[in-house]
Amino acid sequence: MDKTQKTILAVVFIAVVGFVGLWNVDLSQGYYMVSDLSLNSEKYVGHDVNTMGMIKNGTLDISTDGTSFALQDLEDSSYEINVEYTGSLPANLVEGQSVSISGKMLSPTMVEASQIVMSCPSKYSE
Repeated sequence: MDKTQKTILAVVFIAVVGFVGLWNVDLSQGYYMVSDLSLNSEKYVGHDVNTMGMIKNGTLDISTDGTSFALQDLEDSSYEINVEYTGSLPANLVEGQSVSISGKMLSPTMVEASQIVMSCPSKYSE
């Protein structure tokens, strides 16, 4: 095999590995801020959304029926949406903690979460 054939084979191999690696990755949607969802709710109601925010103090309710809380915007705490979740909870779910959620926006003020991911605590302090 000469050098040109080896180069072409290497490029094809890298392309195939990249394609297979991205096969099930959803690239269609990033994370929205709570304020974006609140201000443009008509655009997102009925659709799957990914958002991040902070669990508002005094709103976390864990019961046998599920979990609910208000999710505040990280930059402007005047924006918030209600979240309902029935899956298994992360071990460190607490009020005042930032979380990322994925789910369906049911109304301008409600998201039914299918996944909750806790943010990693920073090892640096201010």
